Amino acid sequence: MVKPVHPIDDVVRHAVEIVVHVKDLLGDEQQRRVVSSLVKTEGIVQAEFCPMRNHLVRARYNRNLITSLDVIKSFRSLNLDARLIGPI
Repeated sequence: MVKPVHPIDDVVRHAVEIVVHVKDLLGDEQQRRVVSSLVKTEGIVQAEFCPMRNHLVRARYNRNLITSLDVIKSFRSLNLDARLIGPI
Protein backbone atom coordinates (compact mmCIF):
# COMPACT_ATOMS: atom_id res chain seq x y z
CA MET A 1 0.00 0.00 0.00
CA VAL A 2 1.34 3.40 -0.96
CA LYS A 3 1.12 6.07 1.74
CA PRO A 4 -0.08 9.45 0.46
CA VAL A 5 2.40 12.27 0.76
CA HIS A 6 1.35 15.12 3.05
CA PRO A 7 3.26 18.35 3.52
CA ILE A 8 5.39 18.21 6.70
CA ASP A 9 3.62 21.26 8.16
CA ASP A 10 0.26 19.53 7.74
CA VAL A 11 1.52 16.43 9.57
CA VAL A 12 2.96 18.45 12.46
CA ARG A 13 -0.09 20.68 12.78
CA HIS A 14 -2.49 17.75 12.94
CA ALA A 15 -0.32 15.27 14.84
CA VAL A 16 -1.46 13.71 18.10
CA GLU A 17 0.77 11.55 20.30
CA ILE A 18 -0.69 8.81 22.44
CA VAL A 19 0.63 6.09 24.72
CA VAL A 20 -0.63 2.55 24.23
CA HIS A 21 -0.18 -0.29 26.71
CA VAL A 22 0.58 -3.66 25.09
CA LYS A 23 -0.17 -6.55 27.42
CA ASP A 24 1.79 -9.05 25.35
CA LEU A 25 5.50 -9.47 26.14
CA LEU A 26 7.39 -9.01 22.89
CA GLY A 27 11.01 -9.61 22.03
CA ASP A 28 13.13 -7.11 20.13
CA GLU A 29 12.40 -8.61 16.71
CA GLN A 30 8.65 -8.73 17.42
CA GLN A 31 8.74 -5.09 18.51
CA ARG A 32 10.50 -4.12 15.27
CA ARG A 33 7.84 -5.93 13.24
CA VAL A 34 5.03 -4.22 15.18
CA VAL A 35 6.56 -0.77 14.66
CA SER A 36 7.16 -1.49 10.98
CA SER A 37 3.53 -2.57 10.52
CA LEU A 38 2.14 0.38 12.43
CA VAL A 39 4.03 3.04 10.46
CA LYS A 40 2.78 1.47 7.22
CA THR A 41 -0.77 2.26 8.37
CA GLU A 42 -2.17 5.37 6.70
CA GLY A 43 -2.27 8.16 9.25
CA ILE A 44 0.27 6.72 11.70
CA VAL A 45 3.44 8.75 11.23
CA GLN A 46 5.58 7.33 14.05
CA ALA A 47 5.57 4.49 16.55
CA GLU A 48 8.16 3.34 19.06
CA PHE A 49 8.36 1.14 22.12
CA CYS A 50 9.48 3.08 25.19
CA PRO A 51 12.97 2.15 26.38
CA MET A 52 12.95 0.38 29.76
CA ARG A 53 9.14 0.12 29.56
CA ASN A 54 8.72 -2.21 26.61
CA HIS A 55 5.01 -2.68 27.30
CA LEU A 56 4.35 0.97 26.34
CA VAL A 57 4.24 2.30 22.81
CA ARG A 58 4.27 5.97 21.87
CA ALA A 59 2.40 6.52 18.63
CA ARG A 60 1.96 9.71 16.63
CA TYR A 61 -0.87 9.94 14.14
CA ASN A 62 -2.54 12.53 11.93
CA ARG A 63 -5.94 13.26 13.48
CA ASN A 64 -7.30 14.39 10.12
CA LEU A 65 -6.79 10.90 8.71
CA ILE A 66 -7.50 8.52 11.62
CA THR A 67 -8.61 8.44 15.25
CA SER A 68 -7.06 6.96 18.38
CA LEU A 69 -9.57 4.10 18.05
CA ASP A 70 -8.17 3.38 14.57
CA VAL A 71 -4.67 3.26 16.07
CA ILE A 72 -5.84 0.71 18.67
CA LYS A 73 -7.52 -1.29 15.90
CA SER A 74 -4.15 -1.37 14.11
CA PHE A 75 -2.57 -2.96 17.20
CA ARG A 76 -5.40 -5.45 17.48
CA SER A 77 -5.11 -6.37 13.80
CA LEU A 78 -1.63 -7.58 14.77
CA ASN A 79 -3.25 -9.84 17.42
CA LEU A 80 -1.99 -7.68 20.29
CA ASP A 81 -3.93 -6.93 23.46
CA ALA A 82 -3.56 -3.14 23.42
CA ARG A 83 -5.22 -0.41 25.51
CA LEU A 84 -5.10 3.35 25.12
CA ILE A 85 -3.40 5.02 28.08
CA GLY A 86 -3.92 8.57 26.87
CA PRO A 87 -2.46 11.52 25.00
CA ILE A 88 1.00 12.90 25.66
